[in-house]
Amino acid sequence: MERISEEKGQTEGNIVQSVERALTLVEILAEEAVPMSITDIAKQVELKISTVHRLLATLIYKGYVEQEVGTSKYKLSLKLLSLGQASIYPLDLRSTARPFLDELVERCNETANISILDNGEVVYIDQKESNNIVIVKMFSTIGTRRQAHCTGSGKVMLAYLPPADQERILATLELTPYTNETITDMEILKKELERIRKQGYALDMGEREKDMRCVAVPIIKHGGEVIAALSVSGPSTRITSYYLNNELIEIVQDVGKKLSLSLGWNGKDPA
Repeated sequence: MERISEEKGQTEGNIVQSVERALTLVEILAEEAVPMSITDIAKQVELKISTVHRLLATLIYKGYVEQEVGTSKYKLSLKLLSLGQASIYPLDLRSTARPFLDELVERCNETANISILDNGEVVYIDQKESNNIVIVKMFSTIGTRRQAHCTGSGKVMLAYLPPADQERILATLELTPYTNETITDMEILKKELERIRKQGYALDMGEREKDMRCVAVPIIKHGGEVIAALSVSGPSTRITSYYLNNELIEIVQDVGKKLSLSLGWNGKDPA
């Protein structure tokens, strides 16, 4: 591991020295995997004990490091475990959701997607394509990012955000018009999100890509938190208004409910 020195200044770019040092301490404690004395830590990072003490005190205050009562040695706290789990949950979600994507495509024979919300953008983390003889190639593939206001998945995830988070993200959105159907008025978007929350699903009727339609539902984990969206997309020639309202919405909701239940959701309204 690269060690850090007592010299002031930044090593490159806009690196904040105190943050770099604190994270280096965390990495060292993780590498050693046993409680360490402040003297041993200071030797490894080549910093003064007084400097290391201040950094450790900050990490303890934020809950990332603990000090053993009997030995006064330092170790990582379980708070980092929750952070680690948060960083890998999209991978776990893909594994859990895959059978439900397969079921969704089998039942409606249109492209099915799993997506998450990241800084106001939709990120597609998994997809199963339609088996239709006439396949319309989707513009949204795994890893693609899309603005949230013009996609069914984005709107359904925005709709289920806690009010404060929703307001914060909406304040950063640029309501870029992509088609004549794109919502470009913030008040209209807010009313749309209220409607989505009440009905439990979102529609994209050509708001991002002309002549393409989408149905999206929330994916809910244990505790009622909406963590992702399940959606089906296809051309308006196949996803007609009649098929949408009489079959497809119900199918997507049914599969979405089963996926959420498999993640520990208790079937009640999301938190």
